Amino acid sequence: MRSSKWFILVAALALMLGVFALASAQDAQPSGDLEIFSWWTGGGEEAGLNALIEKFKEMYPDVNVINSAVAGGSGVNARAVLQTRMLGGDPPGTFQVHAGAELNTLWVAADKMEPLNDLYEQNGWMEQYPQGLLDLISDDEGNIYSVPVNIHRSNVLWYIPANLEEWGVTVPATWDEFINETCPKLQEAGVTPLAVGETWTQVHLWENVALGVLGPEKYNGLWDGTTDWAGEDMTQVWETFGKVLDCANEDMNALTWQDASRMVIEGKAAFNVMGDWAAGYFLVDNSLEPETGFGWAPAPGTEGVFNMLSDTFGLPKDAPNRDAVVAWLSFLGSAEAQDIFNPLKGSLPANTEAQIDDSELYNAYFQNAYEDWTSNTIVGSLAHGAVAPQEFSSPFNDVIAGFQESRDVATAQATAAELAATTMTAGSE
Repeated sequence: MRSSKWFILVAALALMLGVFALASAQDAQPSGDLEIFSWWTGGGEEAGLNALIEKFKEMYPDVNVINSAVAGGSGVNARAVLQTRMLGGDPPGTFQVHAGAELNTLWVAADKMEPLNDLYEQNGWMEQYPQGLLDLISDDEGNIYSVPVNIHRSNVLWYIPANLEEWGVTVPATWDEFINETCPKLQEAGVTPLAVGETWTQVHLWENVALGVLGPEKYNGLWDGTTDWAGEDMTQVWETFGKVLDCANEDMNALTWQDASRMVIEGKAAFNVMGDWAAGYFLVDNSLEPETGFGWAPAPGTEGVFNMLSDTFGLPKDAPNRDAVVAWLSFLGSAEAQDIFNPLKGSLPANTEAQIDDSELYNAYFQNAYEDWTSNTIVGSLAHGAVAPQEFSSPFNDVIAGFQESRDVATAQATAAELAATTMTAGSE
């Protein structure tokens, strides 16, 4: 009897120790190095990332955060470095990637990412993120592969209200109005009508010219195969794009997106088409107030349409220090983190629990953009990875660069049509 009681006591003690050990393991704080790979190296985006890292360090003081940011707008340089590392078996802890095709057709298709469904369930995110956004970061089986930190709008036309008043021009509603009325008037006044930067910003401009000319249904058709890249509609897109470039600065290839925004601020140019990270640049870098210091409108011809992209972070397979990565992703997806990041970055929170109604956090621009996000027709950005695979988007940059030099509509259209047919499954059917 005594040995039986002793056995029960020992077993109970072992069970208690096991439970205690499990609880301790679950409560253990991550430590060691955490490498965060991104292309956020300037302006509001760098300020937003630094604010996130500072807060994360307060939460996890034993984690040494390594900020491996690679300069280059829209990640043009970072993606090349990342591809070399990922394919070479040297993944960072986590990396920035656009939601949609950029994530799915490259890293998910290559089986390089861990699904994050458990993380979403544990944090209650399945109810906090819009289903349409979840679809962009999931495979056909419902596996979720990244955590969105924001929502950006591509189709924004930026300007300085006082400058437009001085020059006697109004915001153009269509590209035809811009080309035929706004542009000549500004050129006569010695003002550059449209500030444009390096090649990726020209792709960004092209997608919004295409959206304004085609409308959302035919624009979406470029990516699902229902719009003919070789058809008359696309001829009109390329012709319009050429005329728009004729209204821009000749030194565009030498300028960053910030340089183009600076031209607008300094009154050297009237307008700039750029994503709403430009709001962060106006606010954080230049201390301009929305509505009075800077103004905005949908890019010509895109009223009622929200051209979206989303920055996300995922968990690569074989990532070093997995526990620290999971902690970072759990923080990143929270409403708290998104309310830290997005007011500085110049973007909307992806988590619907964020305090978008707090005017001290989200100013007039954000309030206006959020209203459009929740009411407009939504389409995806080409320049920022949402709608086309990298096999299309990377060489399409070269098509744009060639067209910017030659203005050869026939060659650009034919090259883009062939590229679409060979790289996008739907487009080749």
